[in-house]
Amino acid sequence: MRFSTQRLILRSLTEYDAPEVLAIRSNASINEFLQRNPPKNSFEALDFILNIKRKTAKNEILFLGISLQNSPKLVGSICLWNFAKDRETAELGYELLPEFHGKGIMSEAVVFILNYGFKDLLLNKIEAFTNKNNLSSIKLLLRNKFILKENRRDEKYTENIIFELNSI
Repeated sequence: MRFSTQRLILRSLTEYDAPEVLAIRSNASINEFLQRNPPKNSFEALDFILNIKRKTAKNEILFLGISLQNSPKLVGSICLWNFAKDRETAELGYELLPEFHGKGIMSEAVVFILNYGFKDLLLNKIEAFTNKNNLSSIKLLLRNKFILKENRRDEKYTENIIFELNSI
């Protein structure tokens, strides 16, 4: 898959992306608010890519690398995953290298993925789980009309808060 927005290329990962996936997924600033084991080397990043490709083939995830129109280098990723059994709800995930924060890149990618999720995948609801201290992520979700669900709790990660956006 490959999509273009005004400034971005959103595309499927390939095995050649392992060094950039390693840089993104092992970045300490990105991982500050995430509960995951970052890859330790390019082999683990490659394993992650192959796992994403398997899940994509089974329609379990829509995972896209983000690059700028004028550069093939990945600067982040965005995904819809954790689909409900009825395929009407999915969870939004995203990450962006810190040097690209504050430039509207993730906002542009989120607008694209929300439109794709609601119009092409026919989702009724998209959820987003974020750490209560991740102010940049919270602002991004609120700018995109997500609503904080104060009555919902993430049983697995108690520091997370949950946002929802329903289709119009």
